[in-house]
Amino acid sequence: MTDSRDFTASRRGFLGLAAGAGALALAGQGGPARAQVRTSAHIVILGAGAAGTALANRLAERLDGARITIVDGRAEHWYQPGFTLIAAGLQPANYSVSTTDEWLPDGVTLKPEYAAEIDPEAKTVGLAGGERLDYDYLIVAPGITMDWDAIEGFSLDMVGENGIGAVYAGPDYAAKTWAAMDRFTEEGGEAVFFRPATEMKCAGAPLKYTFLTDDYARRKGTRGATNITYAAQSDSLFGVPIVNEKVEMLYDDRGVERRYDHVLKALDPGRKVLTFDTPTGEEEIPFDFTNIIPPMRAPEVVRQSGLSWADRWVDQGWVEVDQHTLRHRRYPEVFAAGDVAGVPKGKTAASVKWQVPVVEEQLVAQIAGDTTDAAYNGYTSCPLITRVGRAMLIEFDYKNHLVPSFPGVIAPLEELWISWLMKEVALKATYNAMLRGKA
Repeated sequence: MTDSRDFTASRRGFLGLAAGAGALALAGQGGPARAQVRTSAHIVILGAGAAGTALANRLAERLDGARITIVDGRAEHWYQPGFTLIAAGLQPANYSVSTTDEWLPDGVTLKPEYAAEIDPEAKTVGLAGGERLDYDYLIVAPGITMDWDAIEGFSLDMVGENGIGAVYAGPDYAAKTWAAMDRFTEEGGEAVFFRPATEMKCAGAPLKYTFLTDDYARRKGTRGATNITYAAQSDSLFGVPIVNEKVEMLYDDRGVERRYDHVLKALDPGRKVLTFDTPTGEEEIPFDFTNIIPPMRAPEVVRQSGLSWADRWVDQGWVEVDQHTLRHRRYPEVFAAGDVAGVPKGKTAASVKWQVPVVEEQLVAQIAGDTTDAAYNGYTSCPLITRVGRAMLIEFDYKNHLVPSFPGVIAPLEELWISWLMKEVALKATYNAMLRGKA
């Protein structure tokens, strides 16, 4: 097995620029202290991921006298943007792991269990252990559920063996995926990548991992013995047309075959075959290496709460919020942020960074009996890795307009080392600052 460090010596040169990139990433996040608002309201936050933790910190600082309770049964906090780096052999599994409570401020109560019921009429949340919480305001931010059972023949205990990966499953599974990809690129064969037909977190991740597998095969001299296929769930590779065109060009250049309107249905690990639903019927594609990405949905407790859209994403359950204010359209004391929010864009950590201040301002204004023009414009960012040491920093909004944060410094559709540096080094520092409510 080849040590990935053999191929990444150039990373050392990038690290010397980490401080500068970090400064860029945090630029403009300061400003005058925000006025506190006095209140005795009880605010319940479901989920201690990126959105929930950031809001707990910001609201604890902003509200004087509020009771803030955050509900999450997972003791670990996962830095999910790091999963791709782990699955590329560039970071160990523990790179993405910390503890949930270490990010929470004094005065915020953590309930270390999952919500079992949400009753927006009674304004209560029932916990798995039987406790019931009354709330004045509710922030729904429990993230996404991976529907692994939707893939016939697949189970997570397969990951890391027989060429089967699952980057999204967690840090340890991302490390197992790297072990499988590393073995595959030593010998070559058939690699097959895809994404689900549902909305998903970081829709660029399947494209990144395709690029990375191609890059490792080239570095090891096995690309000539390797065939790579990307099976898109629709008629395009990426939802932003100009970005789609660029990825198509790069896939042409790298020799990545494409299939369109292919949605994974089943996996046969013995035969090493993936079965896809297509407009013309089922199609089998053999594999020696693949990265399983299942359909993604809102957690069951949200889907059963009456808070989901009734006429959009009906099989997925995203929370019915105004796409600009992130306030629920039927229950004004309810907000949603992060992956679970039912908005047309915005299932990335970078989106959370822009959503959280909007929820804060809207909620604080509501408590104060005031209004605010704070609005989320759909900002989404994807550091789209195209090889080890190069990435494109793709940033766009609801209108699919490119909205670069560093015009004149980082060209969004160019494969640049500085965009890679933002992903590998600066992004985690920005993320951590966001968790603390400082970015």
